[in-house]
Amino acid sequence: MKKGPMIEKDSFALIGKEMKREFDPFHLPIVKRIIHATGDFQFEDTIRFHPDAVKSGVEAIRRGLDIVVDVKMVAAGINQKALSKFGGNVVCRISDEEVEETAMKFSLTRAEAAFELILSEGCASNIGIIAIGNAPTALIKTMEIIDAGRFSPALVIGVPVGFVKAEESKDMLSQKNYPFITCLGKKGGSPVAAAIINALIILACENK
Repeated sequence: MKKGPMIEKDSFALIGKEMKREFDPFHLPIVKRIIHATGDFQFEDTIRFHPDAVKSGVEAIRRGLDIVVDVKMVAAGINQKALSKFGGNVVCRISDEEVEETAMKFSLTRAEAAFELILSEGCASNIGIIAIGNAPTALIKTMEIIDAGRFSPALVIGVPVGFVKAEESKDMLSQKNYPFITCLGKKGGSPVAAAIINALIILACENK
C-alpha cells in the first residue's frame, strides 16, 4: 500500500477507536470522514440523518445525477473524478454574471440568487443532491423552493457554518420529512459538505 492511503487508513482506524457513539453502518463512514476532514469529534453529537438520506444519496450518485454546491470551496473538495465515472457533475454558479445581476435586481445574496436560478422550473431535471457548506441563505432558499413543490431533490446536505442564520437554517432542515444530512449548532463548513459527498461516492462505488 502506498504511503498516502496507508496514512489515511491508519487515521480512520484511530478515529474509530476514539469515537464514543455507535452509528448505523451506513452512517458511520460519513461521520468518520467528517471527523477526518475537521479533526472535530463534536460532530458525533451534532450530526443528524434522515432515515433515507444515505440510500437516497447513493442512488442519486449511481444514476449519474448532478450535485449542486453553494461555493467553489465545496466543489474543490469533492472527488469529481470518481463522481464522473457515474456520469454526474458538480454545479456551482456562485460566480456567474447572471447570478450577480439577479442578486442585485431582487436584493438577494449571490447564494440565494444562484439557487433560485439553478432550481427554477425546467432547469433542475438532472439535479440529485444539494450540498451547502457555507451559505445559510442558500439552504433557506432551497427549503423554500422544495416546500413550494417546485423541486424535489434526492438529498439535501445542509451544513453551513457561521453565526447568522446558520444554526437556525440547520434546525429547520432537521425537521423536514425529505432526505437530509445536517449538523446542529454553529459548526459546519465546506470541508464538512465535501466530506459527506465523498463518503457517499465511496459508498456508491463499494456497494454496487
